[in-house]
Amino acid sequence: MSRIGRLPIPVPAGVTVTIAEDNTVSVKGPKGELSQKVNKDIKVEQVGAEVIVSRPSDSKPHRSMHGLYRSLINNMVVGVTKGFEKTLAIEGVGWRVAEWNKNQLNIAIGYSHPVIVDAPKGIEFEVDKANVKITVKGIDKQQVGAIAADIRAIRKPEPYHGKGIRYENEVVRRKEGKAGKK
Repeated sequence: MSRIGRLPIPVPAGVTVTIAEDNTVSVKGPKGELSQKVNKDIKVEQVGAEVIVSRPSDSKPHRSMHGLYRSLINNMVVGVTKGFEKTLAIEGVGWRVAEWNKNQLNIAIGYSHPVIVDAPKGIEFEVDKANVKITVKGIDKQQVGAIAADIRAIRKPEPYHGKGIRYENEVVRRKEGKAGKK
């Protein structure tokens, strides 16, 4: 049995889980609603205040899907109750970010033009007072991670001076520069 797949998913109060005939799982909570289509071989059922995910056999495809769909459904439940967030930090002299409104960032990061990032539906941006930290918030874990990765890709941290956009707790391995003549 999959160690992750066999764990039941607790459904907190205020969250409703609906399993449709075509194996689409919808989760509705205080922060919004998410849905995920589950493979027809994987069985999803709600027992009381828990959701159970099971598989028909021990074949390799079924084992891999078992843990995957359990994690996806659990992330939906966590997303509609607490939400997800990723924090990015900007390192570099004179580099900053400004928030135009809740769904648009203006990033000045060493290019000849400012970089504008629009938030898709369901994603919010927050900028700290020093204009060097960006927080990406939303209920969909995959979408929050993808938007944070897109922002980081604007200017990845470089290994010689460490300048760029990085995740808050990311450690950038520094390289030694050119050795001077003696």
